[in-house]
Amino acid sequence: MNYSKDEVIQYCMEEDVKFIRLAFCDVFGKQKNISIMPGELERAFGYGIAIDASAIEGFGDEAHSDLLLHPEPETLCTLPWRPEHGRVVRMMCCITYPDGRPFECDSRTVLKNAVEYAKSRGFEFNFGSEQEFYLFELDDKGSRTMTPYDNAGYMDIAPEDRGENIRREICLTLEQMGIYPESSHHEEGPGQNEIDFRYSDALSAADNAQTFKTVVRTVARRNGLYADFSPKPIKNAPGNGFHINVSLRPDNDADVGYMTAGILEHINEMTVFLNPAAESYFRLGNMKAPGYVSWSHANRSGLIRIPASDGEYRRIELRSPDPAANPYLAYALIIYAGLDGIDKKALLPGPSGLNMFSATEEELADYRKLPRDIHEARAAAVSGSLAKERIPGAIFDLYCASGKHRL
Repeated sequence: MNYSKDEVIQYCMEEDVKFIRLAFCDVFGKQKNISIMPGELERAFGYGIAIDASAIEGFGDEAHSDLLLHPEPETLCTLPWRPEHGRVVRMMCCITYPDGRPFECDSRTVLKNAVEYAKSRGFEFNFGSEQEFYLFELDDKGSRTMTPYDNAGYMDIAPEDRGENIRREICLTLEQMGIYPESSHHEEGPGQNEIDFRYSDALSAADNAQTFKTVVRTVARRNGLYADFSPKPIKNAPGNGFHINVSLRPDNDADVGYMTAGILEHINEMTVFLNPAAESYFRLGNMKAPGYVSWSHANRSGLIRIPASDGEYRRIELRSPDPAANPYLAYALIIYAGLDGIDKKALLPGPSGLNMFSATEEELADYRKLPRDIHEARAAAVSGSLAKERIPGAIFDLYCASGKHRL
């Protein structure tokens, strides 16, 4: 539901709201928040709530530490796991300097700008996510272990699949927050699960991807488990993917083809933002995670898959990203790459029918490789043009120069 500022204040009064969490993320997509009391809402909407940016990685230092959070009322939702009396709600925020200038390291604003640019060109990009995660047991001190919650396989059912009730609780919690999952199932790895979402506009989809991680981790902990979204939690098991489904409006064959070609053309320089952790590259190239630049209609060994669907469900599925990615940056780059392909009327190469995991070196000779490690990914971004032009310099340098990343 889209609330106005006045409606948020009224809701908090009528629904016994005692705490309002103002949510944002650092440049690597790690969720942050500060809680305020209802009496501070007028100030939050009118002026903003100050934070110390020097304590947040990538946001500044002690000499440039003051930033303001500005809550966006249309993102209001209740946190269902908090008490009904003395409720807790959450709003996403944009970030500015005290003089009102947008903060360049606010990745949510980066995506907003991409959405507005696409709109000015007459296009709308919608996104749906498929995020995978592992569930591990906790020890008697509440610390995570490396013992998976079960040993079930792909789409197994109970009793082998012990995550069934966890996924159910996650989905019901998300529904209470106004976020609607499309499907859920056990994945291939032991203790590995996947929950998929129907498409929505870019900003809502990124907000929902962030909220999803919080809900999964909260529900897992309440059930005595640890939820792991890292790219490769278990060495010899499948990694966690963050498959991104992209659809274009208006939808016509030519523009969808150009869009897809644009993403393929720029994928290597985007990879450090889609796969930003060193361990991301232990996942790519095996167990259904792509290692080469290709596309097909049904082949799940390729980088992009175009599922058999029509009308509003027609989409492309980008299979290389993992959950370490900041969704705001990932979606923004996909939009810019897609639009660049449309501008250039980029030619989409023919589909690949090869199984990229069993093909010979001779068969793969004509295909570009994705970066093989974080160093190659950074180098590809630096030598490219699109990411360097579209990602603010301060963020670009943090991903490509400093080599720092926190999951």
